[in-house]
Amino acid sequence: MTVADRHRGGDRVAVAIVGGGPTGITAATLLAQYGVDTLVLDRWPQVYPQPRAVHLDDEVCRILARLGVADAFAAISRPAKGLRLIDRQQRVLAEFSRDTALTRNGFPAANMFDQPELEKLLRRNLARFPTARFRGDTEVLAIAEAADGVHLRIRDRTSGETSRITADYVLGCDGANSMVRAAIGARMRSWRFDQRWLVIDVGCSADLDQWEGVHQVCDSRRAGTYMRIGQSRYRWEFALAEHESAADFAELSALRPLIAPWTREVADTDLQLLRVAEYTFRAQIADRWRSGRVFLLGDAAHLTPPFIGQGMGAGLRDAMNLAWKIAGHLHRGWPSNLLDSYQTERARHARQMISLALTVGHAMTAGGELGSALRRLTLPRVHLVPGLRTRITDSQTPPLRSSPMVRRTANTRRIAGRLCPNPLLETGRRLDEELGRGFGVVTTQGLTPDQRGLIDSRGARTVFAAPGTELARWLTQHRVSAAVIRPDGTVMVAGRDVTAVCRAVPLFLCPREP
Repeated sequence: MTVADRHRGGDRVAVAIVGGGPTGITAATLLAQYGVDTLVLDRWPQVYPQPRAVHLDDEVCRILARLGVADAFAAISRPAKGLRLIDRQQRVLAEFSRDTALTRNGFPAANMFDQPELEKLLRRNLARFPTARFRGDTEVLAIAEAADGVHLRIRDRTSGETSRITADYVLGCDGANSMVRAAIGARMRSWRFDQRWLVIDVGCSADLDQWEGVHQVCDSRRAGTYMRIGQSRYRWEFALAEHESAADFAELSALRPLIAPWTREVADTDLQLLRVAEYTFRAQIADRWRSGRVFLLGDAAHLTPPFIGQGMGAGLRDAMNLAWKIAGHLHRGWPSNLLDSYQTERARHARQMISLALTVGHAMTAGGELGSALRRLTLPRVHLVPGLRTRITDSQTPPLRSSPMVRRTANTRRIAGRLCPNPLLETGRRLDEELGRGFGVVTTQGLTPDQRGLIDSRGARTVFAAPGTELARWLTQHRVSAAVIRPDGTVMVAGRDVTAVCRAVPLFLCPREP
């Protein structure tokens, strides 16, 4: 029986993914790359047509490269030049410029895009893998764990017929109102942050001739954001007053006063109103991300305010963290409790990013008139603080917490748990491409036959960091001779004893790159 036959019969699948958004499709693709039998179930037959997320950083772009869509994403995205803080009169309070050249991760630090375009790209890419299937127009009615796996009762929304699927594991990628989260009894813990914002997407045949970065209006009366997200697509977001709703701004004439500072020289006929919607920005995180064979990912597990553009990226990080661990469990017999490292590692990272988003949001918009006055006084002087500008424009995110898959010691706490760099190697390929989908070892020393045998027996690849290269400088900076790189690019363990590092590589014989 083929994988397709099994799906049509509705009997069993290794992993069922509830939700076919970016997080769900990313998880399915990563699992399919390891040959894991995967089925994506989504309520809708097509991609949701309205844009939502508009930004991904260079770390997340490495995930897109892993999926095989880096070049295609580059064709539909545009690098942003940084962040400009302005007051209500459009006066520049501070500017944090970013070079649009490639970072240590191999991609521009900030990338603007249209979410529906990206989702279509991800779904087309998923179709390349024979062990993954997408089933739209399908509603998941109930989930129950049993001795033989997880039972899902589903309904075809076209025919109304119901059926049952049994999965070894279920990934809940079904968004903020997740039924999977409710099914496992998980609860969202709130930071007590709820703000209603107006989100406006406009197509324009004329160039607005604005600075090619994000404009943040630091005004407690009407905070706002402007950014260009495509060749002819623009996004504005404005805080709503208590008495306002999206219906008050349904017409271009009502929106003109809000977007006028950026569109004064543009005629109404050149502006196409694509969407006006109201969103409530929240800061929440689930109290648990796993119950037995069921996991939560993306917005089902955490909600991040958009002030640092990490909402979608957080979901893709979840998928990248979990997929190879499930593959290791299913294909190599890793203990099930190793899957607990998913929440151990990702929950703290998500909390740190949510906290950072809240801090940035409050710093830019809170405090009433006094807050606005303080921003006018202090923001033009932030460049005088040593190192602050570099920290603001650095896209590197916090390290992962220690776990069985992140072994941090007193001497390696600055490197273990962090993403390794992704430099261009002498082979003409970047490190991620050279290491492939499994574990890898990077080292400044030549390997003995015994050391090489240890690595080869575990299905890992080795990259020698030649003297003077970026990779060698990175290892030397952290005072180590070798590091084990996990399939998600994170440093698992590092040290000066190369043999001990080689022994730390888990058994993970995965499919090689074509």
